[in-house]
Amino acid sequence: MDYEEFSNVATRERELEMSTAFPLLMRKVYLWMTLALVITGFAAYYVASSETLMTALFTNQILFWGLVIGELVLVFALSAAINKLSLTTATLMFVLYSVVNGATLSFIFILYTTASITNVFFITAGTFAAMAVFGYFTKTDLSSMGKILMMALIGIIIATIVNIFTKSEGLAMILNYLGVLVFVGLTAYDTQKIKVMLMQAPDAGEGAQKVALLGALSLYLDFINLFIYLLRIFGSRRD
Repeated sequence: MDYEEFSNVATRERELEMSTAFPLLMRKVYLWMTLALVITGFAAYYVASSETLMTALFTNQILFWGLVIGELVLVFALSAAINKLSLTTATLMFVLYSVVNGATLSFIFILYTTASITNVFFITAGTFAAMAVFGYFTKTDLSSMGKILMMALIGIIIATIVNIFTKSEGLAMILNYLGVLVFVGLTAYDTQKIKVMLMQAPDAGEGAQKVALLGALSLYLDFINLFIYLLRIFGSRRD
């Protein structure tokens, strides 16, 4: 077998491995994301159902902000140290983050009716699914859009912090609509980015599964933030 024949055989084997690994890795992305959403939902409902936990969480500022800071630490640590962590450790950190995030999101069951939370969840799921499908199948490179959306997200975060002090309801509503647009776009962008990264994976080994796990985290964050912004717009508050 000469070099050219050997190269062709190697290429065909590589394409066969990719065709087998890629669907598996994409399924893992959405499996992990769905698992995280379920854990977050149960954690939020469990905390909201416990008067003791709710009192401890929202009357103890140290505990509340400790959980918020803990969430940020988990996300940054998982993203920065993913190559140094084992897949098991990284997965456990993702699960822990889902639980902590659920605890901090428990307030939605106090502020909004259960019916409106359910309705907005299905609106979010439908919107997310549509944009994920678009991001997966579109032939347009969304990289430039992703950069613009990230800059817009930074602007929203800064404006939100400022509005904590100004307490402008009009600005808050504008930021909610902008937040929806940003995370709708990020869902499509992140889906395309994850697809490209996983298509380059040589196999479905631990390294590729770590990439899939980070992809699941990105989409999970897109879904949660989209849900929160939509809930602020369409959610019915309790009397």
